[in-house]
Amino acid sequence: MTVHFIGAGPGAPDLLTLRGRDLIAACPVCLYAGSLIPPAILAHCPEGARIVDTAPLSLEEIEAEYLKAQRSGQDVARLHSGDLSVWSALGEQIRLLERHAIPYTVTPGVPAFAAAAAALGRELTLPEVGQSLVLTRTSGRASAMPEKEKLSAFAATGATLALHLSIHVLDRIVEDLTPYYGADCPVAVIYRASWPDERIVKGTLATILDELQTAPMERTALILVGQVLGAEDFRASALYSADYQRRFRGRDSRAGEGED
Repeated sequence: MTVHFIGAGPGAPDLLTLRGRDLIAACPVCLYAGSLIPPAILAHCPEGARIVDTAPLSLEEIEAEYLKAQRSGQDVARLHSGDLSVWSALGEQIRLLERHAIPYTVTPGVPAFAAAAAALGRELTLPEVGQSLVLTRTSGRASAMPEKEKLSAFAATGATLALHLSIHVLDRIVEDLTPYYGADCPVAVIYRASWPDERIVKGTLATILDELQTAPMERTALILVGQVLGAEDFRASALYSADYQRRFRGRDSRAGEGED
């Protein structure tokens, strides 16, 4: 018996990985985060599978589901939205499984920030504009931020920020970031990226609060902040420059030397 943790992606059913799809189809038990996993993904479960929505369950109740499957010798597909490497509650579940000597695998998924960038049609790293992306959040009821992981500390770098689970404190975010990025810094708020009801609101640190007055968002929204969101006059990457010699280009860097 094995528990297969599967990143189910940002929402669109066809952004599920092939490996994730095949694992779901092979498992007679499926535990899924009900408010964030679309029904179309559950359609991959085999006929007769026991499907459990974990949204109303405590960690102890989820543990009981794993033990029940273990006693029955049934593999479990454990679905979480986005990718499992961030804000997925994977860590505490793995700790439980290891305590019970239950084997597990982890299959990554398309993360929310990648889906948001795709929805915007933007690259989040541009030459000489921004080369770092910070994935962070603000303190909430479920988890407080470590003392050193202050938004101002990240903002001081000027890096592009992807703020998760923080739409409810957007006013505070604007106040904290404006001294570092400037009032004219581009901001985009993406609600339910890749879902049919996806919405995008664009503005600047000076205008985004007013922009959202007509289209309020309470949850499942990602906030992107950074100059890369509005940059147009940036230097092209050297990667595809005709003068850039790299291992896989297959060009002789000496070509043309000594030729007539």
